[in-house]
Amino acid sequence: MIKRFSSLFAGHVDFEDIGEDATPVNERRYSNEHLMTVFDKAEAMAKTMDALGYDTLWFAEHHFQREGYEVIPNVLMLSQHLAHLTKSLKYGCGFNITPMWHPLRLAEDYAVADILTKGRVVFGVGRGYHTREVETLGGPLLDKEANREIFEEQVDILFKAFHQDSFSHEGKYYTLPAKVPYRGYDLKELTLVPRPLNQPVECWQPVVSATDRGLDFMVKHGIKGVMGGGSALLAMSSVKAFQDAHKRAGIDIELGENLCFGISYHLAPTHEQAVAEAQKYYEEHAKMFGPLGFLGRLKPEQIKSLGERGGVSKSGIPSLEDACESGSWYCGPPEGFIEFLKTLGDAFPGLDHVNVQSAMGTPQSVMIEQLEWFGKEVMPSFR
Repeated sequence: MIKRFSSLFAGHVDFEDIGEDATPVNERRYSNEHLMTVFDKAEAMAKTMDALGYDTLWFAEHHFQREGYEVIPNVLMLSQHLAHLTKSLKYGCGFNITPMWHPLRLAEDYAVADILTKGRVVFGVGRGYHTREVETLGGPLLDKEANREIFEEQVDILFKAFHQDSFSHEGKYYTLPAKVPYRGYDLKELTLVPRPLNQPVECWQPVVSATDRGLDFMVKHGIKGVMGGGSALLAMSSVKAFQDAHKRAGIDIELGENLCFGISYHLAPTHEQAVAEAQKYYEEHAKMFGPLGFLGRLKPEQIKSLGERGGVSKSGIPSLEDACESGSWYCGPPEGFIEFLKTLGDAFPGLDHVNVQSAMGTPQSVMIEQLEWFGKEVMPSFR
């Protein structure tokens, strides 16, 4: 039964032009002053959502994006700040990209945020998808197998550090602690100081390819999954695969349990008006994420088209109407969204958490308007 509603803000600034005929994605440049406005936008969203009873505001960790699309480099610092400006809203790490971190530094930083916010920061991990970020900050991404290996080893370390009074680790990428003498004895174990206040640590991860290896690893650590919003279709096969992974571990869960579904949305009095208003935001989303694999496997000529003015409609990618048909988007009036969500809840009886989000490029004023509309006219039907 759906009970909790959240929203994702990946961190885009307001653009001066939006859509397929606007500035091509790789040609956008913004001043440092304008890039900093992302924090004002995040604060406005947080205060709006807190007042309306939303569960979590999710942020994404990204780096070096002078184009203005995803410009929040430190989710934990921002979350801690916003928690002190609001009363009950939680803040989700969607996600900390572990190959760009040393796992113990990430564990320490999360523990401090958990303590100082009294448990209002939700932990999350991911493998990354921007080569410019991951490879520059010392992690592998082009080598997919190495990316998976280091991610899994890092998460193993994180959970040891979070949950054990003292620990050691010896793997392919890390030997912890370093084998050195220390103050008269040989160092053989470490203690994370501080450890998180809330135990065990709740952790989330995106479900993308839904392979047995990836899902079994999530179940091993009790990691919950975020599906949709570009990371995966709301496909019965992926949700069933998540349930099957739990069964392999001897854990019975309902279909949709331990998952959060992400749905891009735009409310308007009619479906037609909503599609017309959201079209340019969808196009901006496609320009940004299509070449990164979020719209399926694209041909080189399609990627080239998405990088040109007027190229979205020529690229042959799915339309906004297609996205609405697939269930990854909803466009229409609030009452239609209520019906859509109830149908979703019937199909996935274990689902209790839904994430609704405005598309990349949506201005702050529209995002706030949409959050207010959804919070006042959709959410009450699920309480």
